[in-house]
Amino acid sequence: MQLILILLVIAGGMGLSIEAGLLGPLGGEVGDLWATFSIFSVGAALTFLLMLFFSPRNSPSFFAQPAWQLLGGVLGPVYVIILTIAAPVIGIAMTMIGILAGQVFKSLIIDHYGLLGTPHRKINTKRLIALAFIIAALVLVAQG
Repeated sequence: MQLILILLVIAGGMGLSIEAGLLGPLGGEVGDLWATFSIFSVGAALTFLLMLFFSPRNSPSFFAQPAWQLLGGVLGPVYVIILTIAAPVIGIAMTMIGILAGQVFKSLIIDHYGLLGTPHRKINTKRLIALAFIIAALVLVAQG
């Protein structure tokens, strides 16, 4: 099961690279904020349809959840705006590696302290080496 999830995550990452490639030209034509809006409106419509057909009917109310858990909705558009602005200027590879470096760095901190309700996973040497390799990739792609 873990291998399947890893493959799904890799496929999701590939999708984000495609999204970055689509957003840059769209942002250049209609503006960065309109491009971001288009991505979220299409995504919201698709998610709504999926919810209608596949969401459990007896799940807890969305509105009963703590407000801080909804902050991801604020972070999503910020991320997409950054993709829209950065990818055409520094390239998709550089954009994605930079995002990956930021994700891994912050993820290590979240795991280490068990923030946001996640289980504790201590930072160890292997995790720091993995982060160093990602930073090295960022530097090499920037120099290439």
